[in-house]
Amino acid sequence: MSPSVLLVEDSPTQAKQISDILAEAGFQVRHVTDGPEAIQQVLSDRPDLIVLDVRLPTMDGYQVCARLKRNPDTKKIPIIMLTSQDSAKQTMAGLQSGADDYIAKDEFALENSDLTTESTQNRTMHECLFESSLVFIGKIEHCLL
Repeated sequence: MSPSVLLVEDSPTQAKQISDILAEAGFQVRHVTDGPEAIQQVLSDRPDLIVLDVRLPTMDGYQVCARLKRNPDTKKIPIIMLTSQDSAKQTMAGLQSGADDYIAKDEFALENSDLTTESTQNRTMHECLFESSLVFIGKIEHCLL
């Protein structure tokens, strides 16, 4: 049976991109869009790993992470935090809340690319996206060991 990943992401575009990467790598992906829903999902059907956005409606990813890590039933589930900004301050806040790893979402952001560029430039952009996906999957596999 494939490892299950709970993706907590409120952006439909980014959720699709990340879900596709995970599914292509062989993971079973469930997706929720906010913090309270994530906590309910984890308590009702424990995933092998959680990929958690920092900026969420209702309850931010730091709060979700801290709650899950304080709960004896969920504290050992690996959590990878996602953010739109790659800053040392946000990385530290994520790790202090209990996250096992941290990655910047902009590595996967296709909506920021210019899709009208020449095919050689597109190929380079897709190669970079592929490499970023490999790094992301590598972090997930490392957390599941």
